[in-house]
Amino acid sequence: MIRVLIVDDQALVRGGLRMILDAQSDLEVVGEAADGREALAQTRELGPDVVLMDIRMPGLDGLEATRHLLNAAGAKPKVVVLTTFDSDEYVYEAIRAGASGFLLKSAPPQHLVEGVRAVMSGDALLAPEITRRLLDRFIQRPPPTTRIPVELHELTNRELEVLRLIADGRSNAEIAGALFLTEATVKTHVNHILTKLRLRDRVQAVAMAYRTGLMDG
Repeated sequence: MIRVLIVDDQALVRGGLRMILDAQSDLEVVGEAADGREALAQTRELGPDVVLMDIRMPGLDGLEATRHLLNAAGAKPKVVVLTTFDSDEYVYEAIRAGASGFLLKSAPPQHLVEGVRAVMSGDALLAPEITRRLLDRFIQRPPPTTRIPVELHELTNRELEVLRLIADGRSNAEIAGALFLTEATVKTHVNHILTKLRLRDRVQAVAMAYRTGLMDG
């Protein structure tokens, strides 16, 4: 059972999200919060696996709440940022703060369900096509180069291939098919990439791939 905390200052939004999630046999909404401070208190009390975090809220906003949650001692939940995309120009800052992904508020209900499951499994980046647009918009990228960025020198050629496919929004199964590997082997490569680059998760790996210019080579 995946335990979810919903954080949004609009009661109707929280209610709609709860209805969608509670209809699933493997998902349980354990609480709701109307702002960042309440989210911190609810997280400490309830210990959710995933926090659906709106960004624009009165008082402590979702960006600061995400930083507090993921810098606190002890077990940390996965944070999924809820955004309208066009208006939230600090979504990338939330990812830098440690959010495991983000979801458009306009997305179909099934995307919400699949997104929560995906972020728990660590298998797929949420809304990869939107992620690429966000990263392209907000990351200061170096000029194109044919050389491997110095930050990535620790990676093997195969790990660089896997990183490029992760940054392209591919799941482990899709990477395995593209490179003729087993999913278990792909998972091993992903773990090596995260360890060598000292990254928290796949979202940060994607951000680094774009920031270093790997995707422009």
